Amino acid sequence: MVKLRLKRCGRKQAVYRIVAIDVRSRREGRELRKVGFYDPIKNQTYLNVPVILYFLEKGAQPTETVQDILKKAEVFKFSP
Repeated sequence: MVKLRLKRCGRKQAVYRIVAIDVRSRREGRELRKVGFYDPIKNQTYLNVPVILYFLEKGAQPTETVQDILKKAEVFKFSP
């Protein structure tokens, strides 16, 4: 099963990548694909919407935090 979850990148300041990753992998494990970027301090978000929709169509489950980010960005309006 594939999940869309956050992967921490920053050392001092928390900066996250939004990745498609296997459920059995740890948080900093090897991801299948990078699909976005999230900076909670600057409140910046970059999302690769076509790739995110592709993974959602294939059955990927977003975590609660990623689902909130996707709702704020109105990604679910683009889904058929």
